[in-house]
Amino acid sequence: MKTESKYKEIDIPVPNVHLKSRFRIAEHQKGLIVFSHGSGSSRLSSRNNYVAELLQKKGFSSLLFDLLTEAEDLIYENRFNIDLLTQRLIYVTKWVGKYKDTLDLPIGYFGASTGAASALYATAELGNKIKAIVSRGGRPDLAMPVLNKIKAPTLLIVGGNDDVVIELNKKAYTQLGDIKKIEIVENATHLFSEPGKLEEVALLSSNWFNNYLKAN
Repeated sequence: MKTESKYKEIDIPVPNVHLKSRFRIAEHQKGLIVFSHGSGSSRLSSRNNYVAELLQKKGFSSLLFDLLTEAEDLIYENRFNIDLLTQRLIYVTKWVGKYKDTLDLPIGYFGASTGAASALYATAELGNKIKAIVSRGGRPDLAMPVLNKIKAPTLLIVGGNDDVVIELNKKAYTQLGDIKKIEIVENATHLFSEPGKLEEVALLSSNWFNNYLKAN
């Protein structure tokens, strides 16, 4: 799986540490997608970079960043500390909203696996600053206490062979706001590693952001 689009690496300051990030800037930017990856992953995730590259071609800039430093990631429990990951995501979202290359762009979230939970918690805190959300193989059920506060249009994408996660997404779906949708990608497993399935995820995501990632 190759990612060939141009990007730049930036260190983003958050309290006590700097987080490494990977920026892609699209021509004629429609909006900015901030990625929140799952446990054990990073800005180097081949799957998220593949999606970000396609989104760039569709006019969406993106930011992939490490939610944890290399030292923090060595502590296994940190990978599942949803509160810590959420606060990191909030700080980075506020920072990028003032960054010169993406100033005042409408912001959306793309959350994968447990990263979907931190994206939903961050949205509940940031309110209408987040315009749209996509979850890929996500665990929105881990954000159950705040799902009824989510006003941003939310798309839940799940692999058709990912039975347990399908049920967890259906449970979370009932608690979300007015604009929401579940897309089941047939014959796909949790990581969408089957031929063509990740491209389907990227296209579904691009269509969702096209429809709902709008400035006020």
